[in-house]
Amino acid sequence: MSLYVLVPGAGGSAWYWSRVAPLLEKAGHTVLPIDLPGDDPALGLPDYVDIVVEAIGARSDVVLVAQSLGGFTAPLVGQRVPLTRIVLVNAMVPTPGETAGDWWGNVGAADARVEAAQRHGYPTEFDLQTYFLHDVDPAIAAEGEPYQRAQSNTVFEAACTFAAWPAVPIQVICGADDRIFPLDLQQRLARHRLGVEPDVVPGGHLVALSQPELIADRLLRDGARPPAAT
Repeated sequence: MSLYVLVPGAGGSAWYWSRVAPLLEKAGHTVLPIDLPGDDPALGLPDYVDIVVEAIGARSDVVLVAQSLGGFTAPLVGQRVPLTRIVLVNAMVPTPGETAGDWWGNVGAADARVEAAQRHGYPTEFDLQTYFLHDVDPAIAAEGEPYQRAQSNTVFEAACTFAAWPAVPIQVICGADDRIFPLDLQQRLARHRLGVEPDVVPGGHLVALSQPELIADRLLRDGARPPAAT
């Protein structure tokens, strides 16, 4: 059985995986949701990587699952510990040396977000409900409020210093209804930066909260493909 290491996005709350983790455990796997100090301005990307690596320790058969901003942590962890698979869920996909701050402009994320909003008829002005909670059960959103933390800017400043994505199977899961990272943006990044055809599922950016059974199914199914040769 595998160890599933679940890395959250901005804010760093392990609670984000609270609906998926029990489903993986029920299937017989060990699950390690990671809590990151997203609101601490003294800590940034290298510290997040250290936390994940320390949590994994000497364990083997590790599946690293990274949500959103966690995509910047994934390749750096893969440089330091052996992984059997990487799964990116609505994730930022960095190139070597890129910062999370530069990523937005480099990939045209803001333009993609506005264009998608205009095309689908929801507000272009960002707010939490429109862009993150639109498909999350209000009761679940309310349950998560005590666990939410602001994300400091520190993590956006450090370069993602890796030479290449680890030579392990990489699985990309995209929410068809993601409004912050629209589907066409995610598909383009998966294909051009990873050489991977993404698995598109219903759901928005917080798809592990809105579609936990579906996400657990995809993780257990292992739809990963080896990264394309570069």
